[in-house]
Amino acid sequence: MARTVDETARIALACLDLTSLNDSDSEADIVRLAERAAAAPGRVAALCVWPRFVRVARSHAPTGVAVAAVANFPEGGNDIERALRDTGEIVQAGAQELDLVLPWRALTTGDDKGCAALLRAVRRASEGLRLKVILESGELATPALVVQASRIALAEGADFLKTSTGKTPRGATPEAARVMLQAIAADVRVAGRAGFKASGGVRSVADASVYIDLVERALGADALVPARFRIGASGLLADIEAVLAGRSNAPAAAGY
Repeated sequence: MARTVDETARIALACLDLTSLNDSDSEADIVRLAERAAAAPGRVAALCVWPRFVRVARSHAPTGVAVAAVANFPEGGNDIERALRDTGEIVQAGAQELDLVLPWRALTTGDDKGCAALLRAVRRASEGLRLKVILESGELATPALVVQASRIALAEGADFLKTSTGKTPRGATPEAARVMLQAIAADVRVAGRAGFKASGGVRSVADASVYIDLVERALGADALVPARFRIGASGLLADIEAVLAGRSNAPAAAGY
């Protein structure tokens, strides 16, 4: 569907997980993140933070903005106990969403069962939270591995497939996004409810428009809502604000 650049920016804003996952983050940084969300020209979907900052994020998040935290992050190892410790901290602190890194290295060495076991354990330990599984698609060498990771994550209860941690050289790409979205659309158990999150390198409304287009094509226009679509970013909000204030010459779409 053709849409104006303002319409694109508003979809991106509503589906934005405003993120701060720097090693040097402090409680003051998270308070500033929440204040940034409160000053935005509309409500963002969530604040995404380290587990240790969930409580401060909950205390300062604007009304209606969820708090998400990361587990098994960013390494994506196959230590189930470590992933469960992260998960327990996130659950106890009161987050509504959990972004979990799939053990992608285990997957690339053929350990499908180990990969699935970690996801299954975290899903059981985080009942009631929205679970976004990070595939680290930029580190998966072939589309077949992205498909495999997608299928395992969905089979083990993922509510969202997410591209990347943003901590590796290659973040979200349209190619990986298309494969992940096709996996969601092809799975009759989840096609009407599972969502997609682009993360890693989405810095402008033009970047976001690529993924908005892909989601609409694969899952339908009804999926362009926070329950089905997210963008994880820290810098995107500035470009959204520039577009909505008429200070940007960004195109309405990236032509994908």
